[in-house]
Amino acid sequence: MTLPARFIAVLDIGKTNVKLVGHDLDAGTDFFVRQMPNRVLRDGPYPHFDIETIWQFLLTSLTDLQREQPFEAISITTHGAAAALINDTGLVLPILDYEHTGPDELAADYDRLRPPFSESFSPRLPMGLNLGAQLYWQQVCFPQEFAATTAILTYPQYWAWRLTGITSTEATSLGCHTDLWQPKSGLASTLVRKAGWADKLAPLHLAFDALGPVKPEIAAQIGLANSVPVHCGIHDSNASLLPHLLAQEAPFSVISTGTWAVLFAVGGKLDGMDPARDTLVNVDAFGRPVPSARFMAGREFDLITGGTVAEPDAAALASVLSAGKMALPAFAEGTGPFPNSSGRLTHEDLNAQERTAVASLYAALMTEVCLELLRADGASVIEGPFARNALYCEALAAAIGRPVKVSQSATGTSAGAALLVRREDRAGPLSLPPARYELDGFQRYRKAWRAQVL
Repeated sequence: MTLPARFIAVLDIGKTNVKLVGHDLDAGTDFFVRQMPNRVLRDGPYPHFDIETIWQFLLTSLTDLQREQPFEAISITTHGAAAALINDTGLVLPILDYEHTGPDELAADYDRLRPPFSESFSPRLPMGLNLGAQLYWQQVCFPQEFAATTAILTYPQYWAWRLTGITSTEATSLGCHTDLWQPKSGLASTLVRKAGWADKLAPLHLAFDALGPVKPEIAAQIGLANSVPVHCGIHDSNASLLPHLLAQEAPFSVISTGTWAVLFAVGGKLDGMDPARDTLVNVDAFGRPVPSARFMAGREFDLITGGTVAEPDAAALASVLSAGKMALPAFAEGTGPFPNSSGRLTHEDLNAQERTAVASLYAALMTEVCLELLRADGASVIEGPFARNALYCEALAAAIGRPVKVSQSATGTSAGAALLVRREDRAGPLSLPPARYELDGFQRYRKAWRAQVL
């Protein structure tokens, strides 16, 4: 009798960092982590991801992991708003960085093609944040290369193709503000037909599907003794959501944090969504629509703190709350619930602890607004880096007046992606650690902040 896979290699490619994680499904822990910055190259036709450096990093890390603990399957998770145009020779064009403004040049023409929000539940976003806008820009600006493309792959599935040679797409990546998907029907949107991409879009697979084994030449390079299956892969925020879908009953919300905070209101309704405030519908690993909202929590936190984080002590927090030292949205303009506002600090003369306190409170209050827009109910679970920010967690709990729990997993994305291999309740312990801060004056501060932004 073959035992179920236990040790999983997870390729976790975020916008800021690339990781190779070894995950133990029995223990629910990450036992191996390698990480490198996700660098954007400025050469070539446009800013693009450093794919070959990522590939070499992944191969080296897989080799190291195999020596330390042989793994039995590979799973993949990546950020959204990215796609690969390939043919038999490999990439036809570099994989575009979604923060490039090139697609904005054709915004008027693209807007005439894109489907209405009622069909795609995808808000109109700047730059290349709508994947459809990226593809349209590439099609118009690089017509020969686009014509030579035989398959369009969503980003996790590009890496699956590199490992297996099998082309695919998958619904969580097609359904994350791309304009390419109809969440209600589970079909490609009318844009795909209008733009002539239907024949190029690679076949659809479930995130759970084992596409095939690692190609023999790559297996030999890594040192694999046995055939290792590669699972199709999943959008990173949906990877964070998956353990909770397997463990909890709706309604509840999951707040997946990193460069972005993506909020999922599981059990919520699709009506009343506001595309002008970065609410949208994502698609979960089972292909079901989930009301969602987003803002660039990690990016804005870094901008507010200037990249210097110092955990605030009681005096710093008291100073911020009593004097009303605030950050007002939005520091990542064009995104989040206040896309037309310019971020600013009400007080400039802040030390590092005060800036960290201001940034943490700002993130909590922005999260509260997003939860309100989704009419979220039940407990909220925080995944990712902000789960380790005690002030953020405690302020959010005080703001919404409902349970807030944190995931104990080191990286929610890798744990969720590993569950594509073995679908079972492995959400891990959830709790809100004992309060670290006195939040005297927080409700007054909160009301003052909301009065200025709402």
